[in-house]
Amino acid sequence: MKKSVKGRKFHRKKDQREALIRSLAEALVKNERIETTEAKAKELRPFIEKLVTKSGNDSLHVRRMLNREFTGEIVEKLLKEIGPRFKERPGGYTRIVKRGVRRGDAAKRAIIEFVE
Repeated sequence: MKKSVKGRKFHRKKDQREALIRSLAEALVKNERIETTEAKAKELRPFIEKLVTKSGNDSLHVRRMLNREFTGEIVEKLLKEIGPRFKERPGGYTRIVKRGVRRGDAAKRAIIEFVE
């Protein structure tokens, strides 16, 4: 019997998958809006929401945790701009807008962006 498996694999190994999600998150924090495939956007959403929730509190522990994953400018933007902006909000920091299909391979596209 086939069991439900949480998450998508994207035909990649674990380290490649983690690097993909990390780079998408970095691009989203930097630009505050990115266009990608619908599956990647849906997989990115819980990852980025956890980061924003943690970055609402600028402590040494949070800084060290974020520095393990991201570069200095991304960490600063998370802690100085994005975290305080959503501090009062109880969740739902991102929005996924569906765009249609990509012309070359008919993949479903989507825009993921921060709300407000």
